[in-house]
Amino acid sequence: MKRILFLCALLGLVGSAALEAQNEKSRMLIVYYSYSGNTQTLAKEIQKATGADLFEIKTVEAYPEEYQAVVDQAKKEIADRVRPAIQALPENLEDYDVVFVGSPNWWSTIAPPVSTLLSKVNLKGKTVVPFITHGSGGMADCEKDVKALCPRSDFKKGLAINGNVAEKSSVAVQKWLKEIGLGK
Repeated sequence: MKRILFLCALLGLVGSAALEAQNEKSRMLIVYYSYSGNTQTLAKEIQKATGADLFEIKTVEAYPEEYQAVVDQAKKEIADRVRPAIQALPENLEDYDVVFVGSPNWWSTIAPPVSTLLSKVNLKGKTVVPFITHGSGGMADCEKDVKALCPRSDFKKGLAINGNVAEKSSVAVQKWLKEIGLGK
């Protein structure tokens, strides 16, 4: 009888540990804005590797579809420090310990919708991990600008991936996550 009780208790502990490990994964959130789909592709690669929850930042008014028009609008918004209205904020942020923040590199900084989100949420005490897609500008000031909007957060080294290879970024993502202590 004692053995059966011991085995039941042991199984309960194993089940509890498995549930706790599963909960640890759900304590990560990926928030991102993607205009052309490249940043979304990278966000999904990170999700595959971490099991993190996803939250897409969507603007109330969509950016123009014509490339030059969006370039001109983004340049003006960044110069004027415009923070466009976004449709929603992530719920239950207090449930997350790690927040990945994804953006395209627009004019050497994060896209204005990402600035909007970061200016409206409190990430104090959370680990923030930026990731960027770009055409040729790399990280530029994106990581620095995310840090400025999250002054009371801890940071892990960000990742910058050229948008042209976002679909083939699985190995780079896994290597980066391992380097920053968030990979398997």
